[in-house]
Parts: sequence; C-alpha cells; structure tokens
Amino acid sequence: MSEAVYTGGERRAVKRLPMSVVFFCVFLPFAFGHFLSCMLRNANAVLAPYMQGKMALDAGEFGVLTSAFFLAFALVQLPVGIALDRYGPRMVQLVLMVVAGVGALVFAWAENFPTLVAGRALIGLGLGGCFMSAVKAISAWIAPHKLPSLQGYLIAVGGLGAAAATVPMRVLLEHTDWRGLFTTLGGLTACAGLVMWLVAPKAAPPRVGEPPTLKSVLAVYRAPAFRQAISLILLPHMVFFGIQGLWIGRWLGDAARLDGADVAYLLYLSMAAVIVGAIGVGVLTERLAKRGIAPLDLAAVGVGLFMLVQLAIVCNFEPSFGLLAVLFTLVGTFTGMEYAIVAQCMPREHIGRSATCLNLLIFVGAFVVQAGFGQIIGLWTPDADQRYPAIAYQVGFSVLVLMQLPGLVLFLLRRRPVECELRINTPKEAYEIGPLRPARQGEARLVR
Repeated sequence: MSEAVYTGGERRAVKRLPMSVVFFCVFLPFAFGHFLSCMLRNANAVLAPYMQGKMALDAGEFGVLTSAFFLAFALVQLPVGIALDRYGPRMVQLVLMVVAGVGALVFAWAENFPTLVAGRALIGLGLGGCFMSAVKAISAWIAPHKLPSLQGYLIAVGGLGAAAATVPMRVLLEHTDWRGLFTTLGGLTACAGLVMWLVAPKAAPPRVGEPPTLKSVLAVYRAPAFRQAISLILLPHMVFFGIQGLWIGRWLGDAARLDGADVAYLLYLSMAAVIVGAIGVGVLTERLAKRGIAPLDLAAVGVGLFMLVQLAIVCNFEPSFGLLAVLFTLVGTFTGMEYAIVAQCMPREHIGRSATCLNLLIFVGAFVVQAGFGQIIGLWTPDADQRYPAIAYQVGFSVLVLMQLPGLVLFLLRRRPVECELRINTPKEAYEIGPLRPARQGEARLVR
C-alpha cells in the first residue's frame, strides 16, 4: 500500500507499513537511542557533586568537560547527514552507537581530566545521529504533515531520557558509583545500535538526482526557509540545550541553596515538563496551522516567553526558584519547533542533511554557551561549600538574554506590513484610481 504525498514540490509515493510495525520496529528502537542520548547528555547535572570532589574539577573545567559532548556532537553532524541519506539510518546507527558505548567505557574508567574529556567527546560523537536517524527512519513511512507531532513525540522520549538522568540516576548511585553506572550505560548503548540494525525494516533507496555531497549540504544553509527559521530560534535553542543540561541544576544548588535531593527532584519535574511541552507544542502547531497560523509565528511567541523566564532568573525572583527551573524547560520546548519547520520545507530525500545541518549549528552553540557560562560563573569565588553567589548567575543569564534579543526583534520587524510589488501589467489608469474603489476579493492592495 502506498500514499501519494508532496515533498519539496515533488510528488512521491510513500510506502505504507502497518502502524504496529512502524511503532514497534521503527519508532521504538530509534526512539530508545534518542532516550539514551538525552540521558547521557544530561547525566553530568546530577553527577557533578560526585565527580567534582573526587576528580578535583573547578566550575570552568567541569563546564568544558560537560560541553565536550556538544562539540563532538556538532562536529559529526555533516558527515552523519551525508551518511544517513546515502547508507540509511540502520547502518549509521549501528556504527555510531558502538562508538558511543566505547566512549562511555573510557569515561567510566578515566583517571584524569584529559581522559574524561576524551571519553565524553566519544560519547557525543557516537550519539550525534540519534535524533536525526529517528526522524529519517520514521519519515520514510509517514506523510510529511505528520512530522510536527512525530518530532514532538521523539522530543518527549528525549525528555524521558533526561528525566532518567535525575532522580532515577541518583537512586542508582546509591547502589553503585558513577564509574559502574557508565560502564552499564556503555554496554546498553552498543546493544541498542544492534537492535536497530536487526529489527528496523530497510527503506527503499531515495530517488534523488543530486548525490549527498558536501556541496548539497551547503545548499541547505542557503535555503531561505532554513535561514529564516534559524535567525529566530537558533540562539534560544542553543541556550536551552546548553543551560538545561548542566547549569540549571547548579543554579538551584548555588543561588537557591537547595540540597542535592531537592535539586534532583526539581530536575525530574523539569524533564517531565519537557515531555508535556514537546507533545503539546507538536499538537498545537498542527492545529494552529489548520487555522492559518504559521509555525514560525508560534515559535516567536514561544521564544518571547522563554526570554521572560530568563529575565525572571536575572531578577533573582527568590520565591519561585523551583517554578522558574520547571518553566525554563517547559517553555524551552518551543525551540524544538526548529526541526519540524525545517523538515516540512525540505525535500524528503534531504531530511537527513537538513536535520544534521541544523544540529551542527545548535550543538556548536550549545558547547559555546555551556562552556562560556561556566567561565562567567568562574569569575566569582565559591564559598566553603563550593557554591557560587547568585550574582554570578544573574550576570550569566543577562548575557544570554542579550544574545537572544536581536533575533526576536528582527523577526518582529519583518512582520511589519511592507510595500507590495506593483505588477507591471497593471494599467496606469487602474493604478491611479485604484485607491478610490474597494478592493475585489483576492486582489492585492498597496500597503505600507
């Protein structure tokens, strides 16, 4: 059975599988890989108290260590995008998940800072294709208009993985140390790649005129829809990934003076908020699109709300520290709309490259944000409990807000009415008397 759909102006027939097969053999295996990716990405937020003392790491070093994941994740994006479109997600994920498993083992048994960074980077390198592989694999069997809700579900699964890196991971650390935990996660990650290879159905090779090369990747960056989306959402997305994975937890411990158990619980609630927010944003995007509201307009509203939450943190609004931490992740899920907006505007056979081009920018930025935020915090001296003052975080979040503000302002300026182009074949008389008569239905009018 097949269904005709439009992808990037080209009419293509998409083979349909029973939804039960798509769910169990495609969605679940690849979504589990994304689950592990988010869990390992956010693990250091809970591991910080366990590792910093034993490994003698200051705030700047720990920021660099944690952000090494993002840098490696970003560097692998373009090769992964080309490989996904050329070899398919099954083969790509088998190789990458094994690399991530090896990285987890290196990290688990590292005895010094450089080896820790190398292990963390290998983890990021191996997990660099999880989300895009899932999108690529599932999009082979569904119509493009379902992508927003699909990606919402995938982000929700990622939220479950991030939630598993909070209270559940803290409970596990009562029975083992962080080395044993990462040894187990390394084996589980490699096994997940093998499962994807064994159970996922092989999609038909794409009918593509242009081979997936570096030149075709650069064409993605030149696409107007791609540039319009990233000009608004890219910086907020960088901030969301870079701060949520490490510094929100440290902010709760340092500025709010909460103990480790309370911080882990609030991080757990925050990840639950990611699940609710991701699904809600996906459903809301599809429903509003039916009413003529563009996804990019909804994203602008979300970015504005996200910046308001950060401004409340800058103001050090003490009675609501816990609420602000949850709102940061809940509202931050609007930044995930970037993937759906870009994927809907690109041809189906370019989805792998489009997603990885976007991820390259996001994770390079997340690396800079996470490491740079640590350097800002490190300008202050911690107290005897290794807690940094609230003013350090206020300055850090102020810098982040100033970074994001121009994108939102430029979007709002572009939304102002502009002068429409005059059609050349418009008669002179009609142009002169046009403003004196009412416009007919469907007729463009000169506005400013």
